[in-house]
Amino acid sequence: MQAEAIMTKPIVGVDPAASIAEAAGLMLSRKISGLPVIRGDGMLVGIVSEGDLLRRGELGTQRKRPRWLEFLVRPGKAADEYVRANGRRVEEVMSQDVATVSPTAPLAEVVELMTRRHVKRIPVIDGGKIVGIITRSDLLRVLLSVLPDGAPAAIDDEQIRQNIIAELATQKWAGNDLINVMVNKGEVRLSGAIFDERERQAAIVAAENVAGVKAVEDDLFCADPLSVILVS
Repeated sequence: MQAEAIMTKPIVGVDPAASIAEAAGLMLSRKISGLPVIRGDGMLVGIVSEGDLLRRGELGTQRKRPRWLEFLVRPGKAADEYVRANGRRVEEVMSQDVATVSPTAPLAEVVELMTRRHVKRIPVIDGGKIVGIITRSDLLRVLLSVLPDGAPAAIDDEQIRQNIIAELATQKWAGNDLINVMVNKGEVRLSGAIFDERERQAAIVAAENVAGVKAVEDDLFCADPLSVILVS
């Protein structure tokens, strides 16, 4: 799936010359946490978000440091912080280094950008102009549409067992065939050894995601890796 298939449009944006009050009011009325900043010609010049408006002089929340630490702050950085805390226009407080994608970018690229850049929204750019925006909510809607729902499919127990074993075989944490799988009328029982408690939940999830599984019983035990070697 590509970015253009899930992006939100038309876009709710704000002009660079708009006031801080206008931007804040627009975010509140539309119940969104950030706005692309768009020039009159459709070019994206930045993003303004709730985070850009947290440290404000009006709130008394501007960044403050101990007096001795202030001597270590470069004048340029101090000036930038002053503008962000006291600027009156969107262009003075917006974030200018914006991560963007093209309409044909795969969702994996979008998610990678979101996680690596720690952002909640990615503008979609085509020909230098913004044509849409992808937020975490857009990704959640896609996830909801593909998650299985309804009753588990009727599948033979042995086929379910083989499918679980095949899934475990592809996972490096599964312990080289140390997890045993039994299935009775769609109900799975996992037994055997794991070496880390986090592997327990991973094994359960692996089984739950196999078609036909109705329930998973956890009978795994967490072993000391050295003890398994000695017994072997």
